[in-house]
Amino acid sequence: MPKFRMPTLTMTTDVVIFTIRDERLEILLIERGNPPFQGSWALPGGLVEEDEDLDVCARRELEEETKVTDVSLEQLHTFGAPHRDPRGRLVTVAYYTLVRPDRLKPKAASDAANVRWFAVDELPHSLAFDHAEIIVMARRRLRARLDESSAVFGFLPKTFTLEELRAVVEIVVGERLDPRSFRRRVLALELIEETGETRTGTRRPARLYRARARESL
Repeated sequence: MPKFRMPTLTMTTDVVIFTIRDERLEILLIERGNPPFQGSWALPGGLVEEDEDLDVCARRELEEETKVTDVSLEQLHTFGAPHRDPRGRLVTVAYYTLVRPDRLKPKAASDAANVRWFAVDELPHSLAFDHAEIIVMARRRLRARLDESSAVFGFLPKTFTLEELRAVVEIVVGERLDPRSFRRRVLALELIEETGETRTGTRRPARLYRARARESL
């Protein structure tokens, strides 16, 4: 009977950071400074060190490559296709978040040659590894979580109209929403409440709302 051999497996983490700038959904990418995929754009991330927690690795790599710190991250998915990385059998745990751009001051560091924001609908043609697949799943998860999260309220003033809220949600989901259906759905979720005030200056006064809680994803 052949002796069982433990497979050689290396873990990494990758981070998908979304934001809204200039009325469009954008994502933070780094330009890789080292092989493999040197010169290609990729998600911030890297190898998990021995005895290092996955969450700690995600935050460490994010800070080392982009100087971004103190953001709330949520695990997205584990990606482990056999040939996703030319260096060998590497499995990555991806994280994602939606953050206001004024909270971040990304700057290339470590093995990142550059760092910049890209519109999610205008990403570089060829991303490193399977990062295009990771981004697609992250955006799908972000859209799904809007109904149970207060993340979008960070892009609104303290009090806002339903029209203003709908405009932000439309940027995230990437499609136009029916105003009446949106109003019914968002009020049923009980994430917002009326302030009792109205905003004038339009054809008719618009009711003002506020978030019940300011949470991340």
